[in-house]
Amino acid sequence: MKGRSAGLVLAVAVVLPVTGGPALALPTAPVAPAAPSESPGSGDPGATLLPPLPVRLGEGSPCTGASGRTATGAAWSQAALGLSRAQRISRGGGVTVAVVDTGVASGVPSLSGRVKSAGGAGEDCVGHGTFAAGLIAAAPEKGSGITGIAPQAEILALPGTDDRGVPSVERVAAGIRAAADRGAQVIYVGQALGTGKAELTAAVAHATRRDALVVAPAAPDAVPREERGPQGEPPVGPYWPAAAPGALAVVDFGPGGVRQRNAPPAHEPELSAPGSAMVSVGPEGSGHYIGSGASLAAAGVAGTAALVRAYHPGLTAPEVTRRLLDSAYPSDAPRLDPYAALSLLQDRTPAAAPTPAPARMPPPADPGPRDRALTIAAVGLATVLLLAALAAVVPRGRARKWRPPTAP
Repeated sequence: MKGRSAGLVLAVAVVLPVTGGPALALPTAPVAPAAPSESPGSGDPGATLLPPLPVRLGEGSPCTGASGRTATGAAWSQAALGLSRAQRISRGGGVTVAVVDTGVASGVPSLSGRVKSAGGAGEDCVGHGTFAAGLIAAAPEKGSGITGIAPQAEILALPGTDDRGVPSVERVAAGIRAAADRGAQVIYVGQALGTGKAELTAAVAHATRRDALVVAPAAPDAVPREERGPQGEPPVGPYWPAAAPGALAVVDFGPGGVRQRNAPPAHEPELSAPGSAMVSVGPEGSGHYIGSGASLAAAGVAGTAALVRAYHPGLTAPEVTRRLLDSAYPSDAPRLDPYAALSLLQDRTPAAAPTPAPARMPPPADPGPRDRALTIAAVGLATVLLLAALAAVVPRGRARKWRPPTAP
């Protein structure tokens, strides 16, 4: 395979079954090799491996190349999110999602014609930014069931790292500000930084003033050895910009509904979404990679925010956040539900029954001469009939001395 790197890589390569199954029991999608070949060592002639997505590249490592393998079926995450149902309502058309990450390769077929970039982010040596952009907005391609959440959204790529994938506070803050200034309605940030509170909080506030929703991971995907504690333990946060007021902090879960056992701890996540064993595009060709981490869950939330902003264009960024949270499935970290986010009534509180107005009876109509004559005639007739009845009854009563009649 071209250009495999030797940097920081998450150990998430898994065997992908051809046959389907329940939504949360399906690890990912069936895959097919780009050219005829044997399936590698799985014992199942219908199963193979997708290459893992690198998080960072080591010094001197080549750029990430084409995968060489294509997923032919839908990813487990698409079924878990009920994506086909949500996409019947909205596909994100007219919404721009900024991707502040390692860059986005504009030549990837599933993103073709919908990627703009600034600051040199039109190339992606690592592949993480392109992978995330695919989760957000990849269009389905012939021969593959993989699709992004908002396949009609536009992507604006901005750098948040250097060309090795190493992030910096300055790059991420500048990327958020530039995205907001260029009109992005949703800003996805692929980094979780342990420093930079002041700069990143200010950048998120700037985006909020421009009515842009910032979505970021509540934990890093992996922690380099030099950033761990004396016993090898990962830091516990907070992480920025996810911890900034106005940003939406996201954590991941996998096909079994739980996070990977060795995942770095998340700091105060507000929302959870599929983020383990995720399938998306690489920086070259039409092949697919597999990756895991909170940053990939955040991409799913950013894509869903694009669906909502396209379908409800009058909502502000804070209102979109509230809708995503209110419609989420209850859990320790509420779980993203794209269809519910689109269809939720704006106000979930039942409206109070209106107090009925007092009934107003119309005033009696003034009777005219004709009505008065009819009334007098009716009363007179009733009097005559009553007198006739009495004339027949009274003599008989007197004759019996008012005793009741005897039976025959």
